[in-house]
Amino acid sequence: MIESETPHTPDIGPETRTRLLARTEAFVRARLEANACGHDFHHIHRVRVLALRIAPEAGADPFLVEMGALLHDIADPKLNDTPEAGLRVLGEFLDGCALPPALRARLEDVLERVSFGKELDGTIGAPAPKSPELQAVQDADRLDALGALGIARTFAYGGSRGHAMHDPDLPPREGLDQAAYRNGCSTSVNHFHEKLFRLKGLLNTRTGKAIAEERHRFMAEFLDRFMAEWDGKG
Repeated sequence: MIESETPHTPDIGPETRTRLLARTEAFVRARLEANACGHDFHHIHRVRVLALRIAPEAGADPFLVEMGALLHDIADPKLNDTPEAGLRVLGEFLDGCALPPALRARLEDVLERVSFGKELDGTIGAPAPKSPELQAVQDADRLDALGALGIARTFAYGGSRGHAMHDPDLPPREGLDQAAYRNGCSTSVNHFHEKLFRLKGLLNTRTGKAIAEERHRFMAEFLDRFMAEWDGKG
């Protein structure tokens, strides 16, 4: 747990916040610490640190931000046998937290809407504004997909799924919906074009956008060097 200097959660006391955050961290660590495809507990912790850094600018509740950051990958379809299985695990954990209904609803909104895949189907943004907590957690998660860490995580995940690093005969896909993004055939290099280079334009906060600029630039330089070496020119 990372102590916040400005708790905003009025309907549960500080001891309850501390207990729930510790319980959540232990649960998430046990679920993800053995993950080797870039979605391990180290990723979760980095997202938590970045989200709490962004939270004051967004005007977000730091308790909900920290809970959202810790739990944001628990129901991810990539990390569960089925989407339903992931949602069931998350729901059972939240049931055990006994959060006040309004607070749980705010947390579930973050967890439901945080992913890039949901945005492909146009289900984020248009129906309702993003809460400050969603903005902070979403920016932090997207920032961890950029820069040097984003490069490393891309190739780690691609390798874990048996994807080629690069195939000149397999161009990046365009016009993806969520189903195609999740299930289609691609490569690690194509992932830069299909997702990573798009993230800079999807950040919510000034802090997130400023960090994304530098990380985006680093990725572009890396990919230029990668392609030069691939073609025997570097």
